[in-house]
Amino acid sequence: MKLKNIAFIVFSAVMIAVVGSSCGTKKTAVADTAVSASDKVKGRVDGKKESNAAALEQLNYVRRVSDNAVYADNIVSKIKFSLNTGKNDITVAGSLRMKKDEVIRIQITPLGIMEAGRLEFTKDYVLLVDRIHKEYVKASYSDVDFLQKNGLDFYALQALFWNQLILPGEKEVTKSNLKKFDVNLNAAGNEVPVTVKNGYMAYAWNTSRENGRITSADVNYQSSQHGTSRLHVDYSKFKSVGVKMFPATQVMSFMTTATQKKQEMKLILNLNEVKTDSNWSTQTEISKKYKQVSPEEALRKIMSI
Repeated sequence: MKLKNIAFIVFSAVMIAVVGSSCGTKKTAVADTAVSASDKVKGRVDGKKESNAAALEQLNYVRRVSDNAVYADNIVSKIKFSLNTGKNDITVAGSLRMKKDEVIRIQITPLGIMEAGRLEFTKDYVLLVDRIHKEYVKASYSDVDFLQKNGLDFYALQALFWNQLILPGEKEVTKSNLKKFDVNLNAAGNEVPVTVKNGYMAYAWNTSRENGRITSADVNYQSSQHGTSRLHVDYSKFKSVGVKMFPATQVMSFMTTATQKKQEMKLILNLNEVKTDSNWSTQTEISKKYKQVSPEEALRKIMSI
């Protein structure tokens, strides 16, 4: 498979993962439970106490999950990048560079020396560079028709890569909006589900009951107009980043019918080591010798693979 096709597939897959994330958010079940007016006064008081206690317990657990986020502003690592599309199975070397609230960058270096391509997400645009064929795509999220119709939010994407909770439409999860998440503390086993719904979107995380660490994330989108898209992310091999832990292995499985033809793919990022270096440029300069390709043309290439 051509290296530019590898990059285009990754671009498509990550876009699918966060469709619909810019819609309004529905407040969920940590709010107080309504009490029937026919209850006796004592029953109402006891019911409120139980409801308040349950809500507080859920809120404290979500806070525990949220507090697991690493403090570092930069995550940098050499990576082994694997991609399976059903028709193709590829593993290449590369690097991952992320600066919080600024950029997510995946660089592909098959021989470990020369960069063949890069995929870059910023708050304002998506950049895809094919070094081999000297082509690039640079587009705001609204420039891509598929993204504009379904919505794409940089901060939702960032949370997935950083192993954090997502609150659609928000830059970050703050203490004041932790109550918008629902928690099933009565779930059997060692994992506690945390969920939030958002229009056509449903987000769910499995978290460790022992330490509140996010072990997997699920993003589901379904509508009659744009079909069904699903993303499942498994996080493992956690490594220390200061006093926090960061997953050195992220396995992302995608499925979508939004492109008319069902697409499935799996992306695996294995980080060699997790560093917090800040001595790197967050800006990418494009040579004037490179040809700019439209987002529509890029997406047509993806679909033809």
